[in-house]
Amino acid sequence: MNPFDAWEKQQRKKADLKYGSKNKKQQSDDYQYVFEIEDKIVDFFRESVFDGDNFDEFDSELPDKSAELLQAVSEYPVLGTVGETGSGKTIQIPQYLYEAGYTKQGKTGCTQPRRVAAMSVAARVSQEMGVKLGHEVGYSFRFEDCTSDKTVLKYMTDGMLLREIVIEPSLESYSVLIVDEAHERTLSTDILFGLLKDLINYRSYLKLLISSATLDAEKFSDYFGSAPIFKIPGRRYPVELFYAKAPEADYIEAAIVTVLKIHVNEPIGDILVFLTGQDEIETAKEILKQRTRGLGTKIAELIICPIYGNLPTELQAKIFEPTPEGARKVVLVTNIAETSLTIDGIKYVIDPGFAKVKSYNPKTGIESLLVNPISKASANQRTARSGRTGPGKCFRLYTLHNYHKGMDDNTVPEIQRTNLANIVLILKCLGIDDLVNFGLIDLPPEEALLKALELLYALGALNKAVGRQMAEFPIDPMLSKTIVASDKYKCSYEIITIASVGNSILYRPKDKQIHADNARLNFHLGDVKDHIALLRWCRENYIQIRSMKRARDIRDQLEGLLARVEIEITSNLNDLDAIKKAIASGFFPHSAKLQKNGSYWTVKHPQRAHIHPSSGLGQVLPRWVIYHELVLTTKEYMRQVTDLKPKWLVEIAPHYYQLKDVEEPASKKMPRAAGRAKE
Repeated sequence: MNPFDAWEKQQRKKADLKYGSKNKKQQSDDYQYVFEIEDKIVDFFRESVFDGDNFDEFDSELPDKSAELLQAVSEYPVLGTVGETGSGKTIQIPQYLYEAGYTKQGKTGCTQPRRVAAMSVAARVSQEMGVKLGHEVGYSFRFEDCTSDKTVLKYMTDGMLLREIVIEPSLESYSVLIVDEAHERTLSTDILFGLLKDLINYRSYLKLLISSATLDAEKFSDYFGSAPIFKIPGRRYPVELFYAKAPEADYIEAAIVTVLKIHVNEPIGDILVFLTGQDEIETAKEILKQRTRGLGTKIAELIICPIYGNLPTELQAKIFEPTPEGARKVVLVTNIAETSLTIDGIKYVIDPGFAKVKSYNPKTGIESLLVNPISKASANQRTARSGRTGPGKCFRLYTLHNYHKGMDDNTVPEIQRTNLANIVLILKCLGIDDLVNFGLIDLPPEEALLKALELLYALGALNKAVGRQMAEFPIDPMLSKTIVASDKYKCSYEIITIASVGNSILYRPKDKQIHADNARLNFHLGDVKDHIALLRWCRENYIQIRSMKRARDIRDQLEGLLARVEIEITSNLNDLDAIKKAIASGFFPHSAKLQKNGSYWTVKHPQRAHIHPSSGLGQVLPRWVIYHELVLTTKEYMRQVTDLKPKWLVEIAPHYYQLKDVEEPASKKMPRAAGRAKE
């Protein structure tokens, strides 16, 4: 028995013992009363059936096609591949390239839009090849590198490959590059297309595969000069599609009711529920726990498995564990499971039809992460998740009319709705100055480009020496400028500590909010400035939790990058003004002053703003602050706030501020809470 089989057997045994649901059968006729106690019942009607493919198993078919695939790869420099999510293209194709000898000429790199996907796929491939993860097969993304000199199959985020191009523009160490999940149209993927299109002409022996789960591959084919498209056979089974008869006002409640209805009335099979984020997932999890607990042993075991970015890795792994016999698993996920994650055993999908979409308004400088309707393409991706291992059912919590009339065909590409400052900096460092004629698949808004150039000019990043230093750090340009400026103020040690921690260590679980809030108060005790509080907390608390380990790893890498850009490690903890000046050197465009009503008004590009409730400055209200970002949720909130003296703005950025920008009438009355005003 190999180690993986032994591990799997042990995991099954643990699951059986833990849940105690073996031999328990569902008897739906006896449990119809469950829904009589609910306030509502979700009515569906069966609209259609998604036809399946004529293939029983992918692995039995693709080897017959692998020879054709490898022949196409050898003949064409660029090849588009189209295959359903779960068809095995991400896992199998790199292995076929490995077996065909392509890795003898250089590494095979495969990009993923998300970190979780890069990790999970690399782990699966290393297991199938019988090698240790990090040796022949590895993964890499920002601030985490699980590769070695032996690595020949490398899975990474698309942003990571973009960083590698900055260091090695010709990518000589690669023989094949696979841009996977290209249909997601992330910002990094679109920029990679522009760079790789030129690189293919320069390196004739480099092979490029564009992999997509949708027919958008035709658009990519046209972009790369009518590159051929290879259709990968799938193994999708028929899926019955149900729509809500009427719009659902509370889609979380509707999803919970539908989960319970499926659990009681439908044959065995796991459930996948799409929600918009951590808060919704935790809410649904608690309600499901409460309602199933009340029914006790009257129904079969329902195992609730959430997955989101901040969830500890060991809990994320639970979604991949086999479901014990007689039990049912319900997986609560965000849109990451549309394409990037494949979970075996899913027979039922519940789709409320919403997702959180990040958008950037260049006029106001506000980033918003708001719940929006998904596109038809996303809806169809979600539906297909239920037909991988057998016939399935998809319950859409929206009407057929809403699907046809209220949803766009495709999601708006990220390049058309995001802050472009970091990408423009990278392209400038690669010598690409004509951004408009760079040759992107879809052009970004002109206003967003101008805003990015304006910010980079203000930060001094268009100076080649400074810009090159900033581009070495895989972080936001304003934060990278803060690190570069720390050399002047002799506080690089403190600044990279602040940069590595960010706001990630502060966790507020839904069932322990009071304790978390009390801990947050203690966190700010003694010095309520967010950045300084982070610094002192890190120095005085040695807590070995996942986020702190990650922060430590990030800090180590930032320290290594300081050496690359020839910045000495210096400490100046006793001079807090110097630390705040370094921060202001990067974030001076994000300054705001207090108004009489207790809100703030940004100095440049005037916009009303408020200190986020999680900030230690929320009750103090300094007269002048700088902030990391302005985010629109229920209000326009400033995140990561520090007070400063207004004269510093003129001192640090005389090209950006004049004295009249920071002068105030002496008689101006401020709110009573403004007890820490700086002059």
